Amino acid sequence: MSLSTITALSPLDGRYASKLAALRPIMSEHGYMHRRVQVEVAWFIALSDAGFAEFKPLTTGARAYLLGLIKNFSEADAAAIKEIEKTTNHDVKAVEYWIKSKFEARPELEKASEFVHFACTSEDINNTSHALQLRSGRDQVVLPGLDRIVLKLREMAHAYADVPMLSRTHGQTASPTTVGKEMANVVMRLQTACEKIAAVKIMGKMNGAVGNYNAHLSAWPDFDWEAFSKKVIETPEPLGLGLTFQPYSIQIEPHDYMAELFDAVARANTILIDLSRDIWGYVSLGYFKQRLKAGEIGSSTMPHKVNPIDFENAEGNLGLANALLKHLSEKLPISRWQRDLTDSTVLRNMGVALGYAALAYASLLTGLNKLELNEEALAEDLDASWEVLAEPIQTVMRRFGVQGAYEKLKEVTRGKTVTAEALHGLIHSLEIPQAEKDRLLAMTPGSYVGKAAELARRV
Repeated sequence: MSLSTITALSPLDGRYASKLAALRPIMSEHGYMHRRVQVEVAWFIALSDAGFAEFKPLTTGARAYLLGLIKNFSEADAAAIKEIEKTTNHDVKAVEYWIKSKFEARPELEKASEFVHFACTSEDINNTSHALQLRSGRDQVVLPGLDRIVLKLREMAHAYADVPMLSRTHGQTASPTTVGKEMANVVMRLQTACEKIAAVKIMGKMNGAVGNYNAHLSAWPDFDWEAFSKKVIETPEPLGLGLTFQPYSIQIEPHDYMAELFDAVARANTILIDLSRDIWGYVSLGYFKQRLKAGEIGSSTMPHKVNPIDFENAEGNLGLANALLKHLSEKLPISRWQRDLTDSTVLRNMGVALGYAALAYASLLTGLNKLELNEEALAEDLDASWEVLAEPIQTVMRRFGVQGAYEKLKEVTRGKTVTAEALHGLIHSLEIPQAEKDRLLAMTPGSYVGKAAELARRV
């Protein structure tokens, strides 16, 4: 059976393949190889500039050629590396041999070929490659996906700032809010979550087999290899990697920053699960309608249905993303002694975790863009819930020292169908200033929204 979007084992490369085009070049095996080539080339060029008599600075032409290997890296190049790996049975060594093969007929580079992968352990290349992948995945896919949701929710917060809505605490009617204010709540939560994601320092190390520069110092004992490694890692691309230097490690980078990043993404995802469920509920209540799409079918037997499938898809994929992100954050910082291989196979699933998250963001945004507010349904619910005004009435009563204010309202409202007439009768009987009575009598469930509109517009 040939591999296609129909035969793919993972739905990310099958049913949903077209929706993940932006992530695939970054987090795929191709993306991993590409970053390995980048790291090897950056290290090689930096060695030529280190001042060693045995490796003179590369010419401008050689540098341009090497940087071109990165810039023009193709699927054919990745396939060629995989072909070499069939013989080496070692993926990093295959990259090294591929780079050396590109030196053929270039005397300057052929002469210096043994400085490719010089003093490096495979993990020096892998950890920095993973870091480059994660930085790109975060900055080019995850954060932009979340930003688009934030922008849409902010737009909704402002557009619906003044539209009153009945709240439900514990599933029961509660003090009214506005639709815009509820969207604003999520905007603020998501913005904070995005700041946490963006603030994670993406780290890398290039310090040899067990983190001590053993091989490096055996070649040049008096050279400051730590400073050199730091410079390669922190110098901006393309001559460096533009990462944060990790000074202490075993063979592998400790992966604590990865755990921090994955936990931060999972926290944002949890906020979106909360949002997806709430919007699903509001659609169920009729507060939102969904724009129809020509030819779309909601049920194979019930023609009338317009299901909130985008929010359901988002919730499901966010759950899958978080399950993987949780495992990654719990497992990756743990390694037996100076290293074991359990992190390697797990790290290859970073793209899967971020893929489910990216898929969810797209589904959620699609769903949000389909929504149409049903103000009639919102108004009907409010008009049927006069009991929510028990709160402001008893609060004003307490202001003017009316004894047993809470208890009196509880007796009139708890568990009962409350009408405007019943509340107005109670208000007329109160021993409070007439101006306060008039203010309470003018109040409706739809007008009792506090600062909700102001807060929504301010977000």
